[in-house]
Order: sequence, then C-alpha cells, then structure tokens
Amino acid sequence: MIHLVHHGDAVGPHVDPMRPLSDRGRGAVLLLADEAARKGVKPEIIWHSGKLRARQTAEAFWKVCHPLASLTAERGLRPEDTPVWIRDRLAGETREIMLVGHMPNLPRLLRLLIGETEEASVVGFPQHGLVSLESRGDLWKEAWRIEPR
Repeated sequence: MIHLVHHGDAVGPHVDPMRPLSDRGRGAVLLLADEAARKGVKPEIIWHSGKLRARQTAEAFWKVCHPLASLTAERGLRPEDTPVWIRDRLAGETREIMLVGHMPNLPRLLRLLIGETEEASVVGFPQHGLVSLESRGDLWKEAWRIEPR
C-alpha cells in the first residue's frame, strides 16, 4: 500500500518563514495519525518533502503508526516537483510506504498513479488528509481516504 498525506495546517510565512505546523495543525495531524493507525497503517518507509511542516507531519505518523519505519526527506514531494519522479520510484514497490507532501503535487501524483489525466480528473485530494492506494499492476487504485474533521 501507498499512503499519500498532505501536511497539517501550518502557520503563515509572515508568522514564521519556516512554516511549522500551527497548534491546530499539530492536533489535527495527531488525530489523523491515530485514525490511520486504527485502520492498520504501518508503513515501513515514510518519505517527506523536507519542508518543516511536512517533516513534522511525517514524524507524527512515524511515532503513532510505526516508530521503527525509515523516515527520510526525498526529492519529488515538494509543491513544484513533478510527480513522475515519485511514480517512477514506486514502480514495482511492494513495501508499505507513506509519502508526506504538498499541494498541488499530491493531487497530481494521485491522478498519475491511478491513471487519470488532469483534464478528465474527477478525483480530488483532501486538504490536510490522507489517501491510501493499493497496487493494481502498473496502476494503483484508491482503497480509502481520511478527510480531516
């Protein structure tokens, strides 16, 4: 399985240019991670974009879902990155992986993985939420999602 996670709510750049999670964001991320753990999410690998808000979100999931998982910053998860980089890295992957990133990269990656074009897309991505995918050969299929409350 692959789990795509949009980072939690962050403070604005005028408050802190590093954009850490806000108090509301930290609380919501913990609730999201708890719900994911109850659904059996236990990634072996957690990749994040390297931006502070994504790293903080990834660390919360790491602590709640699987503290023995590998946790690293990876190219391809920043807002401006092309989703093709991550799609190619996931080809043939059998491990459970969590990717923590940003808009608009995550919706683009989701469409690419499930085989939809941007023009014909009917699939949205939940802001500050999670979408889990199961492998279906060369493509992936959405298994479930968690929308923030």
